[in-house]
Amino acid sequence: MKTFLLSRTDAIGDVVLTLPLAGRLKQLYPGCRVLLLGRTYTQAIAAACPWLDGFLNYDELQQLPAAGQVAALRTVKADAMVHVFPNKALAQLARKAGIPLRIGTRNRWFHWLTCNRLVALSRKNSPLHEAQLNLLLLKPVESYEPLSLAEVARLVRLRPIVPLTPALQQLLAARQPGQLNVVLHPRSRGSAREWGLPHFATLARLLHRAGHRVFVTGTAAEGEELRSWLTEQHAFLAADLTGQLSLPELIAFLGAADGLVAGSTGPLHIAAALGRHALGLYPPIRPMHPGRWAPLGELANYLVFDRPNCQDCRALPAACSCIKALAPAQVAAQIQQWRPFQSAAF
Repeated sequence: MKTFLLSRTDAIGDVVLTLPLAGRLKQLYPGCRVLLLGRTYTQAIAAACPWLDGFLNYDELQQLPAAGQVAALRTVKADAMVHVFPNKALAQLARKAGIPLRIGTRNRWFHWLTCNRLVALSRKNSPLHEAQLNLLLLKPVESYEPLSLAEVARLVRLRPIVPLTPALQQLLAARQPGQLNVVLHPRSRGSAREWGLPHFATLARLLHRAGHRVFVTGTAAEGEELRSWLTEQHAFLAADLTGQLSLPELIAFLGAADGLVAGSTGPLHIAAALGRHALGLYPPIRPMHPGRWAPLGELANYLVFDRPNCQDCRALPAACSCIKALAPAQVAAQIQQWRPFQSAAF
């Protein structure tokens, strides 16, 4: 039985878009073990992915002495390690641990010294989606046949790992027939261009007037930052959930809501992978455009202003109006097309 170790030590959304690698390996090598090496804050994503058999915590690994790190990696007994996110220390560690097949990209000099299979892969100007680019790293372990984006999307899959609390069940179940439970996630923690609080406020009002129920999510720090804004929107919100949900609880909540609206953030990709409506709001500039980072899922969609590769976005990001040119009424019209989610729990 082969064991594959996927190394992705960056953000939650990036990890979600790495899941097709695990799914593809399961297709190619039935019965294989696939483990994710990631940061503590992504462990819940690994636990929620049906393709993954385990998680190796990079933050805990770093706390060990050098010899202990090598020993810990050897205990995994990996036949192959795929460096999806380049990390010099991990590339060196994999070589010292003697992992037989070590795959990295050719455009990282340290991979030439530490990996024994190199893949020509340039992400910046590629027309491919991030998930498709990740799959290119499997060239050394298969007779490579590229998958269509639709085929890749079917490999992006999560399921809740904890049940909804009774309080959250009651909160979502309180809707009337025809109402939607819509989650707004206005902040991105710097991972994406933001649509802006004024637009999210207008959208909350439009959804409230249409009879829908609006929830706001975010970290505790974001909740404090948004405190005055949330107070202003109080009459239009079913609940402010900022700072109240752990990642496993957020996964469970998004899995039971009707859908989410956000920029290119981790929660957007989580909602898409859960099979819920996920409406992403994007700027048109490369490499942040939806061609590279669109949410993948059966009910995922996105909006982007039709100004391809806007130079204002590139020269003056803070001043660019591309993403803000997406009107709240346009977003609300997309949400009105959603169908309410029927959960057995309700």
